Amino acid sequence: MPITFAIIKERKNPPDRRVVFSPSALREASEKFPDALFIVESSDIRVFPDEAYKKAGFEVLEDISEADVMLGVKEVPVDALIPNKKYFFFSHTIKKQPYNRKLLQAILKKNIELYDHETIVKQNGARLIGFGRYAGLVGAYNGFRALGIRDGLFNLPKVETLPDLNAVKAELDKITIPPIKILLTGTGKVAKGAKEILDHLKIKEVSDALYLTADFTEPVYCMADVMEYAKRKDGKVGDKYAFYKDPSGYESNFMPYAKVTDYFIAGHFYGDGAPYLFTREDAKREGFNINLVADISCDIDGPVASTIRPSTIADPFYGYDPIKEQEVAMDAPGAIAVMAVDNLPCELPKDASEGFGEMFIENVIPAFFNGDGKGILKRARMTSPSGNLTDRYNYLKDYIQGAQ
Repeated sequence: MPITFAIIKERKNPPDRRVVFSPSALREASEKFPDALFIVESSDIRVFPDEAYKKAGFEVLEDISEADVMLGVKEVPVDALIPNKKYFFFSHTIKKQPYNRKLLQAILKKNIELYDHETIVKQNGARLIGFGRYAGLVGAYNGFRALGIRDGLFNLPKVETLPDLNAVKAELDKITIPPIKILLTGTGKVAKGAKEILDHLKIKEVSDALYLTADFTEPVYCMADVMEYAKRKDGKVGDKYAFYKDPSGYESNFMPYAKVTDYFIAGHFYGDGAPYLFTREDAKREGFNINLVADISCDIDGPVASTIRPSTIADPFYGYDPIKEQEVAMDAPGAIAVMAVDNLPCELPKDASEGFGEMFIENVIPAFFNGDGKGILKRARMTSPSGNLTDRYNYLKDYIQGAQ
């Protein structure tokens, strides 16, 4: 039986130009799945204009209420939600974010089936789709942009002013990085995106042992996994997967890195109860050497003490004075320059949308036509058409009732 999918207009402010499917990805999806019908809601902000979807053979409509499944990126405003539909978007509710409680309440009231992009996971919990790679790419680039501006070395343009990733890389070809030491934490999509920028700049990757002990006459970077920057309190050998399940027996082992690092790119995932990488007290300690942080993970007042607020695409940098524990100018004496933009992929909407669509075609659309053989939809479904939370997300009950 045919299923109609709608690419919905993004209505959140500030405007987000990304989309789940580019016109070419939508064409590919319709060819691969003949029982899938796709329509597009007209939008004047999307990175791909309405005309591009029409040229690819799709109907562009003002009213998409005939569709069964609505595909969006950011939160849908409550008054725009159509009852009794299936919706895919980033709802930002799974961590009980107070600012979206009303949204989840409305979804339940309107008997909507919600599938959050963050809940689309493998059986082992690993995420299948997301914009992580693009956050890493833009975040690492923005850090170098801050370095150039602060130290008067070079002037990289903002990513949002460039047409695509190729143009971003072409700008990097014009600059020379001084002999600094760069630490990149994480091993997931975000960290791999940041690594792509470092490798494009031909910055040499070195081992932990060498990074921590040697001096270099060229720029170098080290990629540190969680078992490098966290250690067991009892001194025993740590286990990465045990840490993910229960990090309470671990403490930070970040200071040896902080003493030799100039530029820190935070590309790690931070879980509840995990030790902070460095605290406000750590940042005051003698020998703490980090003076530039690109915090892609962007947890406020969390594991990276210098991240005291998110920054914006319009105004991406600020300074953190570790002694006064307050915001200062990025180039103030003794300040740590901070880049903590929390919506980095928005700066690269074309590439981010194209990559997202590929993942969606591979992992999500097939589930609608193969009886959900891998359990993708079952795991991702947060709410049922009867207006209730599904078992897997029942922990949100107190949240929607207004309690914590």
